[in-house]
Amino acid sequence: MQQRLSEASYQDNLTSNSLLRVHTMTKKINNKNARASSAQFFVAGELCRRDLVAVVTMGNSPNTDVLCSNAEGTKFVHIQVKTYEPGHKKVAVGKKAEIDYGKNFIWVLAGMPTTKKSDAFEYYIIPSNIVARNVKEDYDKWLTTPGKNGQQHNTTDMRIIDLPPNASISGWRVDKYKNRWDIIEKLLS
Repeated sequence: MQQRLSEASYQDNLTSNSLLRVHTMTKKINNKNARASSAQFFVAGELCRRDLVAVVTMGNSPNTDVLCSNAEGTKFVHIQVKTYEPGHKKVAVGKKAEIDYGKNFIWVLAGMPTTKKSDAFEYYIIPSNIVARNVKEDYDKWLTTPGKNGQQHNTTDMRIIDLPPNASISGWRVDKYKNRWDIIEKLLS
């Protein structure tokens, strides 16, 4: 009987520790997801401030985080939001950033400060064709440039965009797209 209690106690302790680990891992993942979701809502809020209609898709539409239209609902723009913390040098965008989805597809790089910092929000509004061309060029150049110890880089699905004041490996800079909400407004006028 004593041994069974020990085994039961051991199982309870093991289960409790496993749940704690799972909760801790889930909490970290949820914080990242919450940050990305909040960036989408902030982008939608900025668009609504400009008398546009913006809806957050909550992951229910591939490649579109925010769907935006004019007030009449006759013109639409698809927006992909990528989140980073202001002060970081790069933002990850993935391989799909090499695809030009057309003139009514816009990337918004959203700098979301943590609640512990007083940094301002940052937004870079960039048309799909600009992102596709430059991300592809940067990746191809990176792939053919030797690594730190002269080794060849391995292929990857990861793609990045350098943030100001930095320029990409090919010299591309996104500075001129900061707060360029007019790009979206013009497409919807």
